[in-house]
Amino acid sequence: MAYDEDLADRLRELLADEVAVTEKKMFGGLAFLMNGNMCVSGSRKGGLLVRIDPADTDAALARPHVALMKMGGRTMAGWIIVAPDGVRTRREVAAWLKRGVAFAKTLPPK
Repeated sequence: MAYDEDLADRLRELLADEVAVTEKKMFGGLAFLMNGNMCVSGSRKGGLLVRIDPADTDAALARPHVALMKMGGRTMAGWIIVAPDGVRTRREVAAWLKRGVAFAKTLPPK
């Protein structure tokens, strides 16, 4: 399995009322995009990759179970990983998804 199917289903349910949402396999998981911009991705390890406003990175990192995403040894503000322990409940998933959706909506469509 490339990603956590249960988490993907929970994300689909929470995104059901949003428009212009597509799914794409990327970053080793299943990403959900709004107008072509990634807002969240269900990880193959069970957590989330969330794209948030880079200005909110430090505040997000102060929360439990959160780290900067590393790719090729590099990190970028605004791209965070939420460990599986941080997305156990619907409320936790919804809160992170809300942040990712809010930021994706500020970006121009691709």
